[in-house]
Amino acid sequence: MSLEWIGALAATCTTLSFVPQAVKTIRSRDTRGISLLMYATFTFGIACWFGYGLVLHSWPMIVSNAVTFVLSATILALKLKHG
Repeated sequence: MSLEWIGALAATCTTLSFVPQAVKTIRSRDTRGISLLMYATFTFGIACWFGYGLVLHSWPMIVSNAVTFVLSATILALKLKHG
């Protein structure tokens, strides 16, 4: 029996929990309260999780980390531009 559904549930929850903050930051362009070092490290970590998901052929890891990477990289870019 595959337990891939647990990974899918976890990936969905963690990715969805990130979306409201990302949307708020993208809309407002306000990055004053965001740590550049934290977002740079977080974005790099998400890229690593994405790569790990590719190696394991784990679609929950691949999809969730691809979405989270796009959101976090966007916020990081906004921080670099407006920070």
